[in-house]
Amino acid sequence: MRLLSLRLQNFRQHADTRITFDRGLTGIIGPNGSGKSTLLEAIAWALYGNPAARGTRDGIRFTRAAPRAAVKVELAFELAGHRYRVVRGLTNAEVFLDDGDTPIANTITGATELLQRRVGMTRAEFFHTYFTGQKELDVMAALGPAERARFLSRVLGYDRLSGAQELTRERRRALLAEINGLKQGMPDPDAIWRAVSDAEARVAVAKTRAAEAEVAQQTAAEKLAGITPRWQDAQAQRERRQQLVSELRVAESEAASFARDVERLDRELDAVAQAHAELVPLRDQIAVRHTVRADLAAQEQLAIADARRQALMERVKAYAEEEAKLTERAARLDTAPTLEKETTGQLATLRQSLAESERTLDQERTAWARDRQEAETRLDALRVQYTELTQQRETLEGLGEESPCPTCGRPLGANVRTVLEQLSEQIETVRVDGNYYRQRAEQLAQAPAVIETLEETRRGTQQEVAAAERRLARIQAALAEVVQVTDQRTQLAARLEDTTVALAAIPTGYDAAAHAALRDGVAQLVELETRVARVSGLVDRELATRTERTRVLGARDDARARMMALEEQCAALGMDDGAYVTVREAYEAVSGEARRAELEAVSASGEAERARAALESAEQGRRELARLQGRLETLETEKRLHDELDRALTDIRTDLNFQLRPELAEIASRFLDDLTDGRYTQLEFDEEYRLQVLEDGLPKPVISGGEEDLCNLVLRLAISQMIAERAGQAFSLLILDEVFGSLDETRRANVVELLRRLNDRFEQVIVITHIEQVREGLDRLLLVRFDETTGCSVVTSGTSMLAEDDAANNAAFEAADPAADALSVTGA
Repeated sequence: MRLLSLRLQNFRQHADTRITFDRGLTGIIGPNGSGKSTLLEAIAWALYGNPAARGTRDGIRFTRAAPRAAVKVELAFELAGHRYRVVRGLTNAEVFLDDGDTPIANTITGATELLQRRVGMTRAEFFHTYFTGQKELDVMAALGPAERARFLSRVLGYDRLSGAQELTRERRRALLAEINGLKQGMPDPDAIWRAVSDAEARVAVAKTRAAEAEVAQQTAAEKLAGITPRWQDAQAQRERRQQLVSELRVAESEAASFARDVERLDRELDAVAQAHAELVPLRDQIAVRHTVRADLAAQEQLAIADARRQALMERVKAYAEEEAKLTERAARLDTAPTLEKETTGQLATLRQSLAESERTLDQERTAWARDRQEAETRLDALRVQYTELTQQRETLEGLGEESPCPTCGRPLGANVRTVLEQLSEQIETVRVDGNYYRQRAEQLAQAPAVIETLEETRRGTQQEVAAAERRLARIQAALAEVVQVTDQRTQLAARLEDTTVALAAIPTGYDAAAHAALRDGVAQLVELETRVARVSGLVDRELATRTERTRVLGARDDARARMMALEEQCAALGMDDGAYVTVREAYEAVSGEARRAELEAVSASGEAERARAALESAEQGRRELARLQGRLETLETEKRLHDELDRALTDIRTDLNFQLRPELAEIASRFLDDLTDGRYTQLEFDEEYRLQVLEDGLPKPVISGGEEDLCNLVLRLAISQMIAERAGQAFSLLILDEVFGSLDETRRANVVELLRRLNDRFEQVIVITHIEQVREGLDRLLLVRFDETTGCSVVTSGTSMLAEDDAANNAAFEAADPAADALSVTGA
């Protein structure tokens, strides 16, 4: 596998970075946190997706990217003679083959599975072959003997045997549990055979009983067939007798009902005769009803008019009272113009007085503030002067005649006393002035009495101005109300005139007593009309009542004749109750015997069926026993196979562990021979998996630091090659991430030199580090830095000393091999 190019867009801190890789030893150099390892992460993410990235998927996006900006990594590499280009985003992935335009995989899962198949390695195997992370060169040196063996087994894939063996043992335990469960739940074979034998005997007995019951049932059926016709004839005669008795009772009931109807109709005819006698005087009494009702209607209209007159009179009274109030209000409002003029003059005088008070108060406050500020400023200056003079005197007293002159700087000598006296006089003067200004400041801390008096005067004037303004507002409102009162009086006069006209048009003559008497008369007439209607109804039904009486008399006579005919038919029947009871008892005896025989036959048949079911159940138990025995035999055979598989896996693990040390030592020895030019040709592992260098066939007791770095490197390369060989891939790419961190300068130089000597085995070696000193031994450089202004990583190409010295050789190599493009990088 050989990397060709890499592009990152909005991936981690890389906004837009493009890199072209070449053969040889390439260094990616930059300070910690600049984004070097992110390039390694982007390669792994392009091949294996999110499981190869650090953190969650949301953390991959560049923090300063636009909200809808795409996150994308594009990786191109060569593998097995083909060129692959992978384009992966957060929600999509595509793989292109040999510069084709159509992807051979276009989903995230499909692209990851395709690349894993083509590379031939899982993500873990890929990281243990092509990639070597920080501190992994000497990883085995920090492990104990058992941990070293487990580490090698894990990275070489031997732990899969342990997983397979654990699965085998789990299956064996499951088989053993199922075998024990079958044995515990399996029925007793002897009990099964006894149940079969008992069921067969029960079936034979049930068949015999069923045959006997069938014979008894046939005999009883013959007897029942002989007596059934007599019983059916007796039932028919009895049913006919009961029918005639029922019809006779119905006829008797109808005759009685018709007789009661005749009596009721006779009573109604008597009532009709009485109604004829009452109807004539009642009609005379209600003859005056139309006149009385007309008089009542006239009184009702007069009552309505009288109620309206009373309402209008009340309205006229209310209008008169409102007119009096409006007249009084208009008289009070006549003085409003004079009051407005007087109040306006008073308000102007008060406002002028208030303005004068405020000017005088401002002047007094300004003078007071100025004096207080002047006193405080002067007091602060005197305090500073006092402090300075005191410090000067203390300095002169401490130094004596050696004190420098404040003016010329020369020692004062004998003049020091004179200067001290002058300073003391100045200090006393400043102290006296300070006391004065302090007292002055204290006096001015409170506002003078004249200012308080002026403020009180201003507040009184403000209150008078506010009262005058409120009075003027009320007067102006009254002036506006004059027009409103005039309009109201005009409207009120119009309504009073309309009401007076309506009152004159209302008719008079209402008599409350006559109205009440008419209502009572109409109520009595209503009662008489109701009585007349009822009596007239009786008279009108006289013809219908007489016709109904004639019909009911005929129906009564017909019912009595039918009663006589039914009694004669009952007497003509020969079957009486005694003969019927005798036939019924004989039939019930034969019928009971037939039913008992039938029940016995059914019981015998059921017993035979249950016996057959018991036999079938016993046979089913026997078949189930045979099935369980077969299943048990199959499980025991499978358990024996898993026992053998467990022993075989144990033997395989033992053989692999036995072969691991010499095979790994042989591969490492070949690397060591190449890297040391034959000085050291052999390595071996002791029983604790410690790596030893052999010199003349004997373990070298002490090795130097450079030799130790060499051993760690060849061990890492040997492990990687074993994994790659098992994956069926050529091991042509090596990426080392921060492997120089724990090495001193000399050891770093040794490792770089060893990597350069591996050119015949690795087409590409990429070293990621933050150590600048290693650049001198590299073929080409990629410099990574973090731009604080843009917040993203910037990758640029650099030159190494070896690259400058070998420029001519590189140019010749590129001319010979056009596929080896010059390294070019652009970073945003």
